[in-house]
Amino acid sequence: MIQMTRPEAAAEGFQTAWNAHDMMALGTLFHEDATFVNRFGHMVRGVDEIIALHAPVHETVYRDSKLANEVIDVLAIGDGAAVLHFWSRLTVGVAHPAGPHSVDTLIQAVLTRHQGFWLIKALENVTLTNPRTGEPILRK
Repeated sequence: MIQMTRPEAAAEGFQTAWNAHDMMALGTLFHEDATFVNRFGHMVRGVDEIIALHAPVHETVYRDSKLANEVIDVLAIGDGAAVLHFWSRLTVGVAHPAGPHSVDTLIQAVLTRHQGFWLIKALENVTLTNPRTGEPILRK
């Protein structure tokens, strides 16, 4: 179980669970009724659905993937609530049908404090693309 003592720890916790391909650990980052919007715009609600969304791809196309996250900022929105933004670079390997490549996304997460720890209430992941061409953009 990953326990986050500050909101920005969500970026590291997400990266740690992803790189271990441990979707149960990923689930511990979220409130039971949290929402998750993946980079393809698929929204799910609840820890069980968040795990169910991620588990199959970690057994197949993302089984050799790695994630590298970098916190951009944390904005307090009240006592015990914050918005976190972080960059995320997904590097996939030969298990992916398109072969090895990287994808950069920007993640926004809303977190609240619960029983002394921070949990994600809502998360949205946006792929960085050129709006004119749809081509992926990789950050420097």
